[in-house]
Amino acid sequence: MPTPRAGATAPQTPASAYYKNCEAARAAGAAPIHIGEPGYRPELDRNKDGVACE
Repeated sequence: MPTPRAGATAPQTPASAYYKNCEAARAAGAAPIHIGEPGYRPELDRNKDGVACE
């Protein structure tokens, strides 16, 4: 595993996110989205297992 460079920061996840659909979530690199994570909403969780856009 590479060592982070000094001063490098991890990508920031917004405190809240909205994805129109799973295609948008995948394009943003956010899928799959687990319940409690930014961008999760029941409409994206087809089988109601707590994981959207799987």
